[in-house]
Amino acid sequence: MPLWFSPPVYVRTARTGIRYGVNNIEGAAEELVTWTKCGPKWRHAVEACLEGLRGRVSPDEVRSAFEEAAKEEGKFLPPVEA
Repeated sequence: MPLWFSPPVYVRTARTGIRYGVNNIEGAAEELVTWTKCGPKWRHAVEACLEGLRGRVSPDEVRSAFEEAAKEEGKFLPPVEA
């Protein structure tokens, strides 16, 4: 069962022009394993996901770590205004 956070963290996908709004710990973990860079913020985000799935850190902490990793990877996209 995914543990949700809000607002979503939007990231680039492999498909041009397609963005993915990650809004849960499981989705963040699945996205992280597809990335090519494994810098310190990526490692921290992976650890946060694991701890979040174990209930040891909050979904908001995972969201923050995932957003920082997305910025490090160059995949972060700001939310689109309606």
